[in-house]
Amino acid sequence: MSDLETLKSDFEAAIQAAADNEALEAVRLDALGKKGRISEQLKQLGQLPPEDRKQAGQALNILKDQIAEAIAARAKTLGAEAMNKKLAEEQIDISLPIAQQAQGFAHPLSRTIEEITAIFSDMGFVIAEGPDIETDYYNFTALNIPPEHPARQEHDTFYLMPDEAGQRPVLRTHTSPVQVRTMQKMKPPIRLIVPGRTYRSDHDATHSPMFHQCEGLVIGENIHMGHLKGCLIDFCRAFFGVDDLPVRFRPSFFPFTEPSAEVDIGCSRSDGGLKIGAGDDWLEILGSGMVNPRVLENCGYDPEQVQGFAFGMGIERLAMLKYGIPDLRTFYDSDMRWLRHYGFVSADMAALHTGLGGE
Repeated sequence: MSDLETLKSDFEAAIQAAADNEALEAVRLDALGKKGRISEQLKQLGQLPPEDRKQAGQALNILKDQIAEAIAARAKTLGAEAMNKKLAEEQIDISLPIAQQAQGFAHPLSRTIEEITAIFSDMGFVIAEGPDIETDYYNFTALNIPPEHPARQEHDTFYLMPDEAGQRPVLRTHTSPVQVRTMQKMKPPIRLIVPGRTYRSDHDATHSPMFHQCEGLVIGENIHMGHLKGCLIDFCRAFFGVDDLPVRFRPSFFPFTEPSAEVDIGCSRSDGGLKIGAGDDWLEILGSGMVNPRVLENCGYDPEQVQGFAFGMGIERLAMLKYGIPDLRTFYDSDMRWLRHYGFVSADMAALHTGLGGE
């Protein structure tokens, strides 16, 4: 028994002296491995007299369990020490200033589209969408544009290769085809706006081959020119933030509306600058009119029962006027310096007014 006490003391000392898991494993093998000192003594029990064998076996098994428990406890301690060391080495000093990261900006077009849709949403309009590649029928014929209309000419429009029927699809020149598609699927009343991309072969400081339009449509019973004027006057004043903004309607011509009108807003020009609001000058910003009865008939409506009005505006043009952007081509230059100057941070976008009477 005195030999077992000495063995126990030796192993306990070796276990506590183990500085890492590798050293602890060496102690375990020396004590409890197949050729370990305790294992060897267990193998020799058969050489003892029967009356001593039981007592010696119990003592060795108790020692074996004690050594195993001591090894497990030391392993847990070593694991905790290793974790604390790792945490200390990898800790982050939260008192240090964070690294500056580039701030993103919303494009002026995104801002303008959000503003337009917010205003018309308050008027009860819904947003509609349609394909960028259109058929001749939806882009021209259904909108009362005859084959000889200038918009059909190849120098004004992007055509694609003919289909199996010999018809040439076209990149839509306006978003009006979406209005036709909607009228063919829905019954009045209808009140919608269609913001989206359009395509024409123009390219200068105020034109781009690809640009954005927002067109609107209202169809119902007893709709008249007064509704059109009230709707667009409220929109112009809300968009430019001028409560008493002068708005006038000039007679014009569009194949899909009759009568048609250009919409002008009051402005003043001085020292090469432009100021929206009261002044002695006018600025055209959009086109409008009562939906042509032929268009209503093409969509399956009876012009004697329902009427409507439509309007369309260039989104880039509105953005240029409101935010003082001189050249439309810069919208698509992907110049980060330009975007940082004219763009809007997320807080600006979140704080967009909600439209008419919004806070």
